[in-house]
Formats: sequence, C-alpha cells, structure tokens
Amino acid sequence: MLAAPVDAVPKGPNLVHEPKWDGWRVIAFRETDRVYLQSRAGRNLTTYFPDITRTIRACIPAGVVLDGELIVWERGQTNFAQLQRRITAGRALVRLAREHPAHLVVFDLLADVGGQVIIDLPLAQRRARLRRLLAGAPAQLTLTPQTTDLAQVSEWLLHWTAAGIEGVVSKRTAGRYEPGRRGWSKFRTRIVTDAIIGGVTGTIACPESLLLGRFDRRGRLRYTGRTHPLTTDQAAKLAAVLSPPRLARHGVQAHPWPQPLPASWSGQFDRPEPLAYAQVEPAVVVEINADVAFEHQRWRHRVRYARPRPDMSIYDVPLLLGEGEDPSGTPGI
Repeated sequence: MLAAPVDAVPKGPNLVHEPKWDGWRVIAFRETDRVYLQSRAGRNLTTYFPDITRTIRACIPAGVVLDGELIVWERGQTNFAQLQRRITAGRALVRLAREHPAHLVVFDLLADVGGQVIIDLPLAQRRARLRRLLAGAPAQLTLTPQTTDLAQVSEWLLHWTAAGIEGVVSKRTAGRYEPGRRGWSKFRTRIVTDAIIGGVTGTIACPESLLLGRFDRRGRLRYTGRTHPLTTDQAAKLAAVLSPPRLARHGVQAHPWPQPLPASWSGQFDRPEPLAYAQVEPAVVVEINADVAFEHQRWRHRVRYARPRPDMSIYDVPLLLGEGEDPSGTPGI
C-alpha cells in the first residue's frame, strides 16, 4: 500500500499518524524455512541484510508477513548511505552488517501466524496484532510510533528531522490494506532555501529542469541537485535570464562541472545513465523547496523550483557545508 503526497498533515477523526522514516520500504516474508525481503520495486534484498533475516527467523513465527522500513541507525540518526553500501559491499557485507547493523521499523502486519492473511481487517486491528507479535522482540525489529495527537506530530516534524524523520504518514484506523493503492497520505518536511543554476536539461532557450549548485568553502561550485520539471511559464521566464558559460582562455568555455554529469551524482538506488545537459553561466540564484533528505552534499530527491531571486548575489547563497551540517547553511560572506 502506498501514500499520496499532501501539502498539510490531515486532520479529523479516525486518523492516526506515524513518522516517515528515511530508509528503504520492504515487505518481509517469514516463510517456513527462510526469510524473504522484497523492496517496493519488487527487488530481492534478502542477501544484503543477513542481520535482519537472522533476527526475523529467530523471533517471528512462520507465515507472518510484515511491512516496514529498513534503516541503519548511527550516532543518533539514520544513515541512508550505509543502506546503499549493502548493495555494493561484496565480500565486506558480513563486516558491514556487524559494524553498521540495520533495523526494520515495522508499521503493518499483512499476514499473521500460520499465514492468515489479514489485509481486510481494519488498521486498528492489524496494529493490535502487530503490537502483540513484536512484544519482546529485539531492538533491530521495532514497532513504529503511532499517535492521534497533532502536538506529537508537530514534535516529530520540528525536532525529529535531524534524526532521520522525513515527515508524517497519516492513515485511517478503519482502513484495510490495499496493495498498490495510494490510500495513505504522506506529508514531507520541507525547507525553503536558495541555490545557483549551473545547468539545465533541455536547452537554455527552453529549459526542462534546473541543475543546481552551491559554493563550498574553497569557492568551488558543487552540484547539489535537480528540480522537478518546470512549467511552460517558469521555463519561459528563466530562459530570459540564462546565458551560456563565459569564454575562458583560447575561446574555451569555462564550467566547473563535467559534461555529461556522472551517473553517480544522482544519488539514486538504481543508477541512471550519465546526464547530458546544457551548461549555463552560474550567475542566477533561485529559491527552491526541498525535503530533508540531504547527504553527500546533495539533495537525494528532486527539489521544487519556486522563483528567481534577482535581488541576491551568488555569494549570498548558503555555503555547501560539511557532511552532517544543516543544508540550509549559513550565507556566504
């Protein structure tokens, strides 16, 4: 079951709210002789998480099917990069699992002991069974918090984002579990900040999306992320203020980023192809709306373009800070 994005946390009776964790969604099948972990996209993740499969096999009866989020908890916050490392660890996987153990934060029960499918039961009943099932389970297998109190929701959104809470998922207590349907609601914590346009997909005359950057402490413009597709009106207005990179010595265009952008710069789980783009003179500042998934000095998800900032110099944009520091940053001097 999926969640539809909303612009505000829903209010009303018969609603419960849960933290939206920054990890990988997974369905865990406790079969008679094994455990099978399936990603949201249907990918088999079992071999990458021997620590989780061992824990489920030890304390969950056969037939049970769990829905939850895989996370790696490190120094008081989730570490998404450690999840990604599991896929490429190879022979180092056992050591990686020992040094950076994963956790499965469980939020739904699809089949109970003996394989009894319960997706047609109301969420409140599924939750009650899940609570009993996980009573006494080790910390690696934990029940996600749930509340009806909007004050608690505000606490999560204000103070838990640094720990790896991306937002809130809201569900109806009487709702059944409907695979593939967006019957839940998700509100992402977002920040309003600024960035510099370093390139565009499409053409300068007709940009399709923006490639954004920020200066690091050494004065280098570093790639930090990409916007969602622009509207026709947004594209037309930006085209009027964008220009190709200035010529350096010997008539060669000077630009700090490679062409095309390396596939590894996207930060996605399934690596895409290198991205061809049009380089622009990094002179235009824009306001963006981004979520809190910021790591390796880039926004992992696409950001929303809001408006140009002709009143701002590129040196007014927050500096790109070190790993783990606030991505809203401190304006450059």
